[in-house]
Amino acid sequence: MTDLQTYLADPARREAVARVNEKIARLGIDYVVYQFISVTGRVMGKGVPAAHWSSTADKGVQLWYGSVADVCADRRGDYIGYSANAAELVAIPDPETFCQLPWNPRWARVYCTLFRNRDEPENPGAFLSSDCRGNLRRIHQDFQQRHGLQLRMGLEPEMMWLKRGADGGYAGGTTRPNAYHIEQFQQLAPVIQKVMDYARRMGLDVIQGDHEDAPGQLELNFTFDDALRTADRIITYRQICAQVAREEGLIATFMSKPFMGVSANGCHHNVSLWSGGEDRLVSRIDDTELPGMAESFTYRYGGENHFDRGTGEWMPAQTGLHCIGGMMRHLPALTAIGASTVNSYRRLNDLGFWAPVYADWGYQNRTVAVRVSAPGRLEYRAVDSMVNPYLMASALLRAFDHGLNEQLSPGEPEQRNIYEAIGAGKAVAKLPMTLGCALDALDGDEVIRSALPGDMYRVFMHLKRDEWERFNATVTEWDFQRYLEYLP
Repeated sequence: MTDLQTYLADPARREAVARVNEKIARLGIDYVVYQFISVTGRVMGKGVPAAHWSSTADKGVQLWYGSVADVCADRRGDYIGYSANAAELVAIPDPETFCQLPWNPRWARVYCTLFRNRDEPENPGAFLSSDCRGNLRRIHQDFQQRHGLQLRMGLEPEMMWLKRGADGGYAGGTTRPNAYHIEQFQQLAPVIQKVMDYARRMGLDVIQGDHEDAPGQLELNFTFDDALRTADRIITYRQICAQVAREEGLIATFMSKPFMGVSANGCHHNVSLWSGGEDRLVSRIDDTELPGMAESFTYRYGGENHFDRGTGEWMPAQTGLHCIGGMMRHLPALTAIGASTVNSYRRLNDLGFWAPVYADWGYQNRTVAVRVSAPGRLEYRAVDSMVNPYLMASALLRAFDHGLNEQLSPGEPEQRNIYEAIGAGKAVAKLPMTLGCALDALDGDEVIRSALPGDMYRVFMHLKRDEWERFNATVTEWDFQRYLEYLP
């Protein structure tokens, strides 16, 4: 049987498909959006009337392969990733992710796993290797089988709420750039409340938030969980912010560095490896009928944290140290995944704003790339809010795998401000400081490249090399200001 046939034959999935059909009737759903995530993190897909759920759940929806690369051409006019005459992928819904859209209760969305077309001459019905979400599931399953450990992940998604002018463009910040200032936080209370309401009804257990130190910059955090569910939730969070922005006439931007001289939009990844635990329903919904499948409102609790020594020490357990060793070994290539745009490197080059530009680690040290942010938890800091969370989690799993297999040592933790340490004579390598350099590092790192298997690596590099070439071939306002009347 093909991967697709095996996937459809799973009895648990068949039962879940039937439960979705019942939920569609009880919730009055008329339309279902079948969505998947492109290489760049964009939400792609199709919509189908809910009356066709039963047949579409098995048949799936079809889109040209190039949809995983945002359906775009490079600067030479060639389609990125796949040719114009490439086949159409098959997107099969994962019923456990079905959820009603709270801003449009007659609509729902469901995440999909991608397969090669059933009629392909080679590998028909195989998993599509350029499906970043499907790849994470399979990479994580492989990691769990070999190490008996599950990656749990919590994200800190910074983003900015900006004014939209009459022309539809940017018209200034909504608040002043004052970090932790409750007055600025209160000014955005109507936006925050609406985001919270939508998030609660889509399974995001929001636990805290604050105003950060850039105009209109917020960080709202939700409970950490299994890596795949956390990645799905950050995509959902971005969709919620986009909807609230439409309703409020604002711009919700996850661009890494809209403004120089103030902090950027980071997305620190807090990670740990666990065994055991149980899934529990966390619902803040008063209705008797959950507005989606129970799995969307489920989080993993308990078990054993293998990064934690259990003594209250900040020094990670040996498993954690080996994982940090893997990260240290592969930080340059990881940077290409975590800082994946030209604009990402404005964040790393704007001095004095805690951007982690040095390849070191320490306890509560915000000047290095990897910080032990609490006993039993690592914070990877060289990642921003434009990240594709599925690619990032897959790359971290590969780095952890290498560190565990080779028992890599991270060296001693650096407790000093890294700039003071360098001033005192410490030699520390810098992370890549341009997208081009980061892509070169990724190209030379077989371990992190394996997190982008099959077509994924080719598609990713085509997209990102083209982005870098376009930037280098563009005359900017900086060029005009510096060179227009430079001579004589």
